[in-house]
Amino acid sequence: MRVLFAGTPDSAVPVLKYLLESEHEVVGVLTRRPARSGRGRKLTPSPVAQVAANAGLPVFTPTTLKDASQRPDFAALDAEVAVVVAYGLLIPKDLLEVFPHGWINLHYSLLPKWRGASPVQHSRIAGEEITGVSIFRIDEGMDTGPIFAVDPIRVAPQTTADLLLQRLTETGIRLLPHVLTALETGNAKAHPQTSEGASYAPLLTKADAQIPWAKEAHQVADMICGFTSEPGAWTELPDGKRISIYPVIEMKEHDTLQPGQVRVTKHQVTVGTGSNDVKLTFVTPAGKKEMAADAWGRGQRYGEEFFFSLPGESEQN
Repeated sequence: MRVLFAGTPDSAVPVLKYLLESEHEVVGVLTRRPARSGRGRKLTPSPVAQVAANAGLPVFTPTTLKDASQRPDFAALDAEVAVVVAYGLLIPKDLLEVFPHGWINLHYSLLPKWRGASPVQHSRIAGEEITGVSIFRIDEGMDTGPIFAVDPIRVAPQTTADLLLQRLTETGIRLLPHVLTALETGNAKAHPQTSEGASYAPLLTKADAQIPWAKEAHQVADMICGFTSEPGAWTELPDGKRISIYPVIEMKEHDTLQPGQVRVTKHQVTVGTGSNDVKLTFVTPAGKKEMAADAWGRGQRYGEEFFFSLPGESEQN
């Protein structure tokens, strides 16, 4: 089939590469406009745009699809279907029927669970042991369209959001060809979504990534995994400086510390939570590189015991 691909970040690149190597013909790519990145804040094309350009594909970067003057000439592309993976712009109602098979979205949750922009992170923060991939046809709602196929996967403890996203992308690539073949042969069947059990996964910010040490240890551990590696879980030191925290180890039946209380010994750094303590693994102090937590502990200047700030404390101070 002739396919228009719509996607933007690194996580969408493997799907585009699969399509480029498949029997399908990618006739163009929709992606977000170049964004400023790096120390020089230079305008940089999206990861998807870079792959598409190297493949010699037409690349379209409208700021919105609501403005007809910014749209590509969809009729000239003569695509049969659009495949969407983390594109980032809404598809207006008048474009939903522009292709014979519509716009199909590869979404990283078991819909209707975690509709929205950050399903992988929210699923991980919630500590879910089962998640998966859904492929559905886009309609006017927020990830509410009829579902062609799903594929669940089990999530191991301490799986970070970035590793989970990689697994889900691989799962989606295995599922996508079955849906495209079914569409091409006229055998595709889409089942309406139910609103029962629906939940939403809004975009997360750096402010959301402050670690809530007063929660139970397993919740703290899941939250940190959910923000690893973007935007990165963090906490605040006694002098107000931030330090990034990577996945922690729960210390079962070890609850000697108060929430946010830090204890530093020669070989480990432990922190109290609302239940049992946790052991830090790796950290990144402000302005420094990632390092082992015990090495940071031996070199820090806050003492053998001190407190990380709890969310809301810095505003009060």
